[in-house]
Amino acid sequence: MQFQITNQEIKLESLRRAILRDVSGAFVSFEGLVRNNNDGRPVNGLEYSSYIPLAEKEGMRILSEAKERYSIEAAACVHRIGSLKIGEIAVWVGVSAAHRDAAFNANRYIIDQTKARVPIWKREAYLDSPAEWVNCT
Repeated sequence: MQFQITNQEIKLESLRRAILRDVSGAFVSFEGLVRNNNDGRPVNGLEYSSYIPLAEKEGMRILSEAKERYSIEAAACVHRIGSLKIGEIAVWVGVSAAHRDAAFNANRYIIDQTKARVPIWKREAYLDSPAEWVNCT
């Protein structure tokens, strides 16, 4: 189980290898990408900030909850901070489990809870107006 905040590019293959298990019949991953628009406004890029010690502690709590709820073998979540360009991976979640239902459900739980509970803030850079912090509740 690994939850990490990083300012480095997310390396998919090494993350996948780290959570695959011989007893797992399923592996599910999610990649959250930087898109070029939000609510009809053209976006040029994003900047993420975080309070890393609290973010990683809460993230590990979420992974533990997912393991208890869905009987998964392993899980990881990595979220970028810093400036990101259109098309870059902002967040990655991977889950391995004996069966697909557990893997799909746990993956959805991890990304939803990460967005709701982990202290990560997003600033969108717009093409047609000044940058704004969004979803910072």
